[in-house]
Amino acid sequence: MNTNLILDVDSYKVSHWLQYPPDTTAMYSYVESRGGKYPITVFFGLQYILKRYLIQSIQPWMVEEANSLLTAHGLPFNYEGWRYIAEDLKGRLPVRIKAVPEGSIIPIHNVLMTVESTDTKVFWLVSWLETLLMRVWYPTTVATQSWHLKKLIYESLLRTADDPDSEINFKLHDFGARGVSSLESSGIGGLAHLVNFQGSDTVQALVYGQKYYNSPMAAYSIPAAEHSTITAWGREGEVLAYQNMLTQFAKSGSVLAVVSDSYDLWNAIDHLWGDYLREQVLDSGATVVIRPDSGNPMEIVAKTLEKLEARFGSTLNSKGYRVLNAMRVIQGDGVDEESITAILKKTESLGFSSTNLAFGMGGALLQKVNRDTQKFAMKCSEVTVAGEAIPVYKDPITDPSKASKKGRLSLVKNEFGYQTVSNSSEDLLEVVYENGQLLQGQSLDTIRQRAWPRNT
Repeated sequence: MNTNLILDVDSYKVSHWLQYPPDTTAMYSYVESRGGKYPITVFFGLQYILKRYLIQSIQPWMVEEANSLLTAHGLPFNYEGWRYIAEDLKGRLPVRIKAVPEGSIIPIHNVLMTVESTDTKVFWLVSWLETLLMRVWYPTTVATQSWHLKKLIYESLLRTADDPDSEINFKLHDFGARGVSSLESSGIGGLAHLVNFQGSDTVQALVYGQKYYNSPMAAYSIPAAEHSTITAWGREGEVLAYQNMLTQFAKSGSVLAVVSDSYDLWNAIDHLWGDYLREQVLDSGATVVIRPDSGNPMEIVAKTLEKLEARFGSTLNSKGYRVLNAMRVIQGDGVDEESITAILKKTESLGFSSTNLAFGMGGALLQKVNRDTQKFAMKCSEVTVAGEAIPVYKDPITDPSKASKKGRLSLVKNEFGYQTVSNSSEDLLEVVYENGQLLQGQSLDTIRQRAWPRNT
C-alpha cells in the first residue's frame, strides 16, 4: 500500500490553512543552506524524494484516513481542500519545484530549490510539503561531507601518488549500513556517498541507485574477513584462517581484505603474514589489504605500514614516496575527518604514499550529521494576497543568521561566482516537478561528473 503523503507532516502545519490572510491565493518558498560546517553544499537526493513520494497520487482513502486521525489529534483538517486534490485534480499535487542540477557544488547562503503553488484553491500545500521536502538535507549533507573528505584524500594523493585520478574513487569505503536508523537511511545516505566514491558495503545504496538514479551498478566491494571468520578457527588456528582467505580469494590481480587484530596485530604482521604466509601472498599475485580495527588510528596505521614494509618491502614511486609490495592497509575504526587528516599527515611524514591506504567510514559518514550540520531551512518568500504578489521574510533581532530571503529567487553564476538574485531569466534552477509529474531525470553518472569534473 502506498504511503499516505497527507500524514507526512508536522502537526502544527495542519491548521496553517486557516492562518493566512483570507484572500491568499499563492505561495512561494525556497530551500537553502544557511551556513554550517562546510562552505559549500553538494546538492543531491531530491530526485529520490520526487520518485519515491511525490509522483504518487493522493487517493480518497488517504483523505479519509488523514481526516479521522488528525481531527482526533485535535486539529482542524482541511477536508474540502484535500478532497479537491484527490478528486478534481485526480490526485496530482498542484506545485512546481525548481532546483539546481543534482551534484552541483553551491556555496552556502544560496537558493538550492524553490516550491510554488499552481492552484489558487490549495496554495497552502507548499507549506504542508515542507516536512517531506526538507529531508533533502540528509542526502545533501552526506554528499557534502563525503565530497570534502574526497578533496582531503585527493590532495594527499596529488602529493604522494603516481595516478591520483585512478585511485581516488576507492579510497573511502562506506561501512555505515549497520549504524544508521533505518533501511531507507542506508539507501539514500549510502547513495549520497556514491556521488563521490565507488566503494561501498551498503547494499541498499546499490538498490536505490538502480531504482532512482539509473545506475546499473553504483559501487563495488571485495571479499573481506570479519572477526568471526577469523576467531572461528581459534587462536591456535589464526594462521589457518588467514591461509584460507588466500586459498579462497587470492588470485592474480584480485584484492581481498583481512582483519588481523583479533589477538595480536603485530604478531600477525611480523610472523603469520610476514613469515609463514609471505611467499603464498607474493606468489598469488593478489593484493592483501590488512585491516587494523582497534587502538589509536594514526599510531596503529603508521606502525602497520612500517611492519608490512619490513616484511614485504616497497618500491619508490615517481614522487619519491614508498608503495608497499602486495600489501595495503584499510582503517575502518574511528574514522572521521579528524582521524583521516592525522593518518594522511603521519603517513606522508614517514615517506609512504597514500596509495597504501584506504578508509572505511561508518556512523560518522551516514549518521553523525543532522539538519544543522549545514543549517538547512525552507522559508516562504512570497505570497499572493488579493491579486498582489507580496515579498515576505523573517529577520529575527535575536538571531540575524536566521534572516530569510524575500521575493522570487533565481540562482545565477557570474564573475563573482554563484549568487542568489531576484527573479532572473538566467536562472540556473530547473523545473524538475510540476503538478504530479517528474519532468526530468538525472543519472548517477551525470551527477558524479558534475560533482567531480576532474573525472570527465
